[in-house]
Amino acid sequence: MERTTLRPVIAGVVTAVVGFASSFTVVLAGLRAVGADSPQAASGLLALCVAVGVTTIVLSVRHRMPITAAWSTPGAALLLSTGPVDGGYAAAIGAFLVCGLAIMVTGLFPALGRLIARIPQPIAGAMLAGILLKLCLAPVAAVAQVPLMAIPVIVIWALLYRFARMWAVPGALAAAVVGIVVTAPSLTFDAVPVVAPAVPAFTGAAMVGIALPLFLVTMASQNVPGMAVLSGYGYRPPFGRVLLTTGAGTAAGAFLGGHAINLAAISAALAAGPDAHEDPARRWVASLTSGISMVVLGLGSGLAAALVLLAPPVLIEAVAGLALLGALAASIAAAFRAGVESAAVTFVVTASGVSFFGVGSAFWGLLAGGAFHLLMNYKDSFRSTRVTESA
Repeated sequence: MERTTLRPVIAGVVTAVVGFASSFTVVLAGLRAVGADSPQAASGLLALCVAVGVTTIVLSVRHRMPITAAWSTPGAALLLSTGPVDGGYAAAIGAFLVCGLAIMVTGLFPALGRLIARIPQPIAGAMLAGILLKLCLAPVAAVAQVPLMAIPVIVIWALLYRFARMWAVPGALAAAVVGIVVTAPSLTFDAVPVVAPAVPAFTGAAMVGIALPLFLVTMASQNVPGMAVLSGYGYRPPFGRVLLTTGAGTAAGAFLGGHAINLAAISAALAAGPDAHEDPARRWVASLTSGISMVVLGLGSGLAAALVLLAPPVLIEAVAGLALLGALAASIAAAFRAGVESAAVTFVVTASGVSFFGVGSAFWGLLAGGAFHLLMNYKDSFRSTRVTESA
């Protein structure tokens, strides 16, 4: 087989491996935070892998474009920061299902997508930064609590980030796995993938505290940037059809514990860029291979959950925090580039972790920042009107 034929296949495998290894710890930690036990978390990871893989395969084959799906990593971080809600894990499942249906509705009505895009970028970035902050502080906490395990992980991450950035998080994860295996008394796991269906429940707190911010953060920080990445490489798939497909995948995966899937943003470049193939018309093979590889990786969800269960929680959060440092930096830059006070309000309230009426801080941060933004704009508009009338 010629090297040019192998290139998109290799790029697809790398895309799947990097996407999985970089953030599966965030997914497992997020599901555990909202009430899932170990088998349910493993089932959720499996559901996400299958949903991501099948969605990627369908979109790639249908449109002959390198369209890569991914799970919502910021959404998983949202779950971790939100914690348990009224109704427990069943209510979280209901929120996942509603999020998927909302994404599908957005695909049917383009005006809704445009409305989401009108959320001021500083506020959207500040909300995401507030969600990610606690998790990105975990590496520091891990050094204080489990230094012998955390320091090698951070050193390896830093060295790889400098010389082979794409492999920094997988390398840190490998170092963490070695530390877990060496210190753990025994490792037992189900070789057969764990499937734990759940009956959704619907509570107001879960709808407002999980479903709404999960939908917003998935759309604003994943789907919209994902389309921008594809456009940057010359691909313009129909956004409505993409949202219908990813929304359906999210809704289907919710019954097994998957929280949300969307267009890949960062990892999309691995399959859509020139490294996948010099011919743009052949790069869809890379995303197709990525989808197949993601389904295969899902078969190891039981092992992944077992490793996470054996590890000190702060170590798992530290690896997840390292994976999200880049996203935190980007969201902070987007939030405060213009020095907008409403972004500061959003960030502070979201990062506070407060909960009112069973609703997490992400919703209150968005509400507070949005209200302050409207207040400031109203004040400016009022002044402009007075000046015009005086003239």
